[in-house]
Amino acid sequence: MLLISSLIILSVVLAKTQEMQVDLRSPDAPDLAVKRQHDTQNLSPHVPPEADSLPPDNPASNLTASALALEQASTDQPVAERVEPASAPPAVAQAKASNPPAPPQSRVVLRDDGWHELTIQPGDSLSLVFSELYIHSQLKPILALGRETRVLNAIHPGEKIRVLKNEAGALQALVYEGQGTRTLKVRRTAHGYQAQSQERQFETRIAQGSGVITHSLFMAGIEAGLSDTLIMNMAKILAWDIDFALDIREGDHFTVIYERQYLDNQYVRDGNILAVAFVNRGREVRALRYVNPDGDADYYDPKGHLMRKTFLRTPVEFARVSSHFGMRRHPILHTMREHRGVDYAAPTGTPIRAAGDGRVAFMGDRGGYGKTVILQHSPRHRTLYAHMNNFARGLQEGDRVRQGDLIGYVGMTGLATGPHLHYEFHEDGRHIDPLTVTSLPDADRLPSRQLAEFQRNATPLLAQLDTLSPTRMAQQRGQESTALD
Repeated sequence: MLLISSLIILSVVLAKTQEMQVDLRSPDAPDLAVKRQHDTQNLSPHVPPEADSLPPDNPASNLTASALALEQASTDQPVAERVEPASAPPAVAQAKASNPPAPPQSRVVLRDDGWHELTIQPGDSLSLVFSELYIHSQLKPILALGRETRVLNAIHPGEKIRVLKNEAGALQALVYEGQGTRTLKVRRTAHGYQAQSQERQFETRIAQGSGVITHSLFMAGIEAGLSDTLIMNMAKILAWDIDFALDIREGDHFTVIYERQYLDNQYVRDGNILAVAFVNRGREVRALRYVNPDGDADYYDPKGHLMRKTFLRTPVEFARVSSHFGMRRHPILHTMREHRGVDYAAPTGTPIRAAGDGRVAFMGDRGGYGKTVILQHSPRHRTLYAHMNNFARGLQEGDRVRQGDLIGYVGMTGLATGPHLHYEFHEDGRHIDPLTVTSLPDADRLPSRQLAEFQRNATPLLAQLDTLSPTRMAQQRGQESTALD
């Protein structure tokens, strides 16, 4: 029985040996051996492969040796990592070589005088600006100089910073031109940096504008090239003689001569109005600026009378009269009652100005009047402002106010159907229609010693107003057209 078993095992071994010999004659045998070698090592990396245990004269041992030699010649990297990447097509490679990525463009401009200048853009920080100027290491030492250099913490788009360096690239000087008229200058000395601020001087140029009202004063002013601020100032100068809420009519026209201020040849803002003429319903009002020997500036008519009167005609700018003085049917109580003032309709929050110099006699809630302010201008004259939305911040009873000072804002507190100002004028305790007040004190006139100087300065301005008048210019165009015919 044991003998039969031995013979069976021997037969199986011989059959396997012959099968391996056939496999060795196959051209795929080396690849198979390599695969088996790798599989064996992967399964048990610390156990010698079975092929090493075969006799030396066994062909399988030669196969194993070849596989080991092949493995030794290989690197430690996986086969997939040793594959060369596919090269890019020649056309693509040539395009990449001919179009390298462009370096970021520098915003620093080298001026002819050797200074490096950078204009600040939206989103810039001081750290970024100093980095682009290659002086970032000097940021802290410069800011440490104190109050003078503190303005650098609030840079704005459009401002400029320029620096001067020596041959080694070290910072020698820095100049910062802000939005205002002050310039910061920092320079290196033997003892470190020193900073100083200098006031830049405006260049003042004279400009003029003329317009004819077809829809509104603002529209006409914009069409004439005037700024909103200039239009408002023109209305304030003439507010004592023209009620811009009630008196303006289509066809009214104006001419204004004013200053424009420039820095570095760039327009910055409008300056003072030097002269203005306004024709309202055929009546012309003129005003000219004059600075007295004490340095006080004000506006006078051509005869030297002060334009500013004791009281403003309207305490709300560019509002419309929604209810006049006199008997009327009350819009809420629905009864006939005397309306002892004038109502000016305006949007909620519109500023209300003091009609004249005086003292705050009352400020608070006054029944149907709502939030109210009463100003005492003299023993004889008082003005009342009602239905306010709110009072001016900081205003208190007993405070002194100047004509034109802010005292509150238009609202609809108390008995009111919409936002408006109810304005009353009291003289000797009597209610007077503010629109028909004619007993205002006459304005002061320049003293004789100043009147001569004023008239000398006014003469060329008055002549220029005559030349620029829309009526005069229309007449001249008509004469030219007639001459051509």
